Amino acid sequence: MTLELPKELSFEGIVRIMRGLPLQSLQLKTRINNLNITTSPNHTVKPLTSQLIISSSSDLVQTNFVARNRKMAGLFDKQAEIYVEARPTYPKEWYSKLAALTPQHSLAWDAGTGNGQAALGLSEHYQQVVATDISEEQLKYAIQHPRIRYIHTPTSLSEDEMVNLIGGGHENSLDLITVAEAVHWFDLPQFYSLAKRLLRKPGGIIAVWAYNRMLVNPEFDPVFDRFRENCIPFTHPNSKYVRAGYKTLPFPFESVGMGREGEPLTLEIPKEVSFQGVERMLRSYSAVIRAKDQGVDMLSEEVIKEFERAWGGRDLVRSFKYEAFMLVGKL
Repeated sequence: MTLELPKELSFEGIVRIMRGLPLQSLQLKTRINNLNITTSPNHTVKPLTSQLIISSSSDLVQTNFVARNRKMAGLFDKQAEIYVEARPTYPKEWYSKLAALTPQHSLAWDAGTGNGQAALGLSEHYQQVVATDISEEQLKYAIQHPRIRYIHTPTSLSEDEMVNLIGGGHENSLDLITVAEAVHWFDLPQFYSLAKRLLRKPGGIIAVWAYNRMLVNPEFDPVFDRFRENCIPFTHPNSKYVRAGYKTLPFPFESVGMGREGEPLTLEIPKEVSFQGVERMLRSYSAVIRAKDQGVDMLSEEVIKEFERAWGGRDLVRSFKYEAFMLVGKL
């Protein structure tokens, strides 16, 4: 039997779980998936990296630790407001090219939508856009549009529940699925399985893209590259896909001429900002947030001054480009 640990678990209980101590004195009673479960004195909880196993002489209960889901969403909760202002806007021609690949333009899904900027681009080409994210905080800052329907989708939802929410219960109903700067965070086998159920066949298209490096000038670029290297210890393991430019990202779909598994299409995203905009962008990095949670300031006053000198001044407005990469496929 698979159960989820409850939100109501007390702090004392969490401490005992992480220490692997018996729950003798707690006699903890809680509600898990509408079942009342009371721990007995001979139950112990053994900590594992991704799971917790509650064991006794009479039973073995294995569960995915829901805190893992909350932690992933929390990465983006903390940067939600600054993310809206700091991140680049994707070129409109990207959406035009993707829309030209789909025979129909009824329904698109933007997964991991964040503040909804990709969903907004899709709304110019599709009658309805479903935009989902595991972070409720990100969705609070999402760009509203009459053709966009935002849905909070925690990872606890089943595949069938996702089909109901996104496709109205209908498989093979989506013309286009997009994932902008997010697919590397996903459980890829699970997401790809869902995508294959939802995409039209024939006619459905899936596109995933991301960006990594800023290309400014010979003074700024080495400073930025060194900063990225210093951030690696605080990056999520899945960030390796972004650092590799999605060349190592699994992508089990047939190519349509815009990149294929192992050979992503290389692109550029133009941006024009002052140094203040650059600083906001740097502070929105998930690795910076993770480092701060561990007591490490990746953007100390000294680091910021180094960036500012390389940029040419705090108020100077520059044009630069992000290196981007895209994979597009069909069933």
